[in-house]
Amino acid sequence: MIAIPGQICSQTPAGGIDLTTTQAANIPDKLIDRIDRRTISLDHGLDQQTDAYLSRMARLEAKLKKRLMALDSAQAARLFSGDPAAIYAGLAGGLKGVGLNGTGSNGAGLNGTSLTGGASASIRSMGPEYLPYADSLQGMLGFLNKYPSLIGSNAALQGRIMGSLSDLQQFQAKLQSADAIKQFIQTRKAAIEQALAQYTHLRPGISSALDGFKRQAYYYSDQIRAYREMLNDPDKMFREALKTLNKLPAFSSFMKQNGFLAGLFSVPGGYDQAQGVEGMQTREQVLAIIQNQVGQGSASGASAIQTSLSNASQDISKVQNKLSSLGGGSGDMDMPNFKPNSQHNKSFWRRIELGTYFQTTPATPVYPTYSDFGLTVGYKLGHGNSIGIGASYKIGWGTPLQHVSVSSEGVGLRSYIDIHLKKSFSLTGGLEANYLTPFRRFQDVPSIDRWATSGLIGISKQVSMKSRVFKKAQVSFLWDFLSYYHEPRTQPVVFRMSYAL
Repeated sequence: MIAIPGQICSQTPAGGIDLTTTQAANIPDKLIDRIDRRTISLDHGLDQQTDAYLSRMARLEAKLKKRLMALDSAQAARLFSGDPAAIYAGLAGGLKGVGLNGTGSNGAGLNGTSLTGGASASIRSMGPEYLPYADSLQGMLGFLNKYPSLIGSNAALQGRIMGSLSDLQQFQAKLQSADAIKQFIQTRKAAIEQALAQYTHLRPGISSALDGFKRQAYYYSDQIRAYREMLNDPDKMFREALKTLNKLPAFSSFMKQNGFLAGLFSVPGGYDQAQGVEGMQTREQVLAIIQNQVGQGSASGASAIQTSLSNASQDISKVQNKLSSLGGGSGDMDMPNFKPNSQHNKSFWRRIELGTYFQTTPATPVYPTYSDFGLTVGYKLGHGNSIGIGASYKIGWGTPLQHVSVSSEGVGLRSYIDIHLKKSFSLTGGLEANYLTPFRRFQDVPSIDRWATSGLIGISKQVSMKSRVFKKAQVSFLWDFLSYYHEPRTQPVVFRMSYAL
């Protein structure tokens, strides 16, 4: 465990930290291991994704060059002066040069432009958007690295903290290098589009290669944005550690002087001291002036301003949501000429969606009232489409329902596919197999070839939920077109409630 002095800890006039307190708060040392694994995983992932995208773009640009040579060799020679494969391989190699723990050589991008920011370089750019948790993470490591006495005499742990800080800084430098590659790709795309705009009729092969190039350019930009979000996504352990450190006045002062925003706005030293704000209005004075001005307007002035601010906030949120759906939020988004797939750059596991479903079937002369309780595992294809499988357990409630008698009435297996139609509505279909016979032990359930099969098709509606457990609900009305072949006959219409975890 890392022992961190508690709230009594203060900064001395000489700039050090007063460690006379005996109060301590503990931060698990395995947090450093988790930070290391996360940073290394993100670093390797960004390398692999960049390699894949640049390889595809090199092939598409080579195809464009070949097709344009047949149409206008002079224009092709001017536009594609070098070998696309060598150019994009150089970009990928330059990014790999920004390696962790000093590995790799300094990378050079197109025309010798350096892609490395240096291992110990001060990170003065976070790309197109500020990452508060990434800034706090770097500040936490920098604070522990600057004051090693806080973690005792554990030299190995001190070295790991220093290495973690260096790795994090180098990964941020790698993100900046990826931004440089993205800007190069955007420039190349604009140049190709401008060169091809003079031709009124392009051959289908050129048009398709250009569309593919633009699609890959957009998704690479979106991939970089996704890595920023992953870097800025703290886990519970880090949030608890940050909460502990924020209780230290010394840490707050350190962040004010060394955080990214401090460097960005060149905050002068001592601004947080009482003498640094002499002559400036206090917060209470500013609020009093606002209250006085609002009161002069009318009795309902404050209410009107509050309503206006609330409406403005909602409008801004709508615009932000639209920008996010287009891959925005980065200040330099590229407007695609196609509908982007929100799942394209997500890993397999991040596309997995767990859920549960519930449905009740009324009693018949043969079957009692029973309810299905099921679990599903889905895979999000994108554009609101998904596929999945599930299993259910059927609990009987007796016949009639007033005489409750709980029993095991069967089990079921299902597959499903949801195809987005419009707004929150989807076309839902799937095949199911159900065993509708009471049993005492699962060993008594026969093989699946003796189960009744169902074919379902219908309409579903997604409903958002404000719940800590469920993200959304889905209401489905389905028709079982195989129910007419069942002996005895089962219900042809199915009403089902599903919930995504």
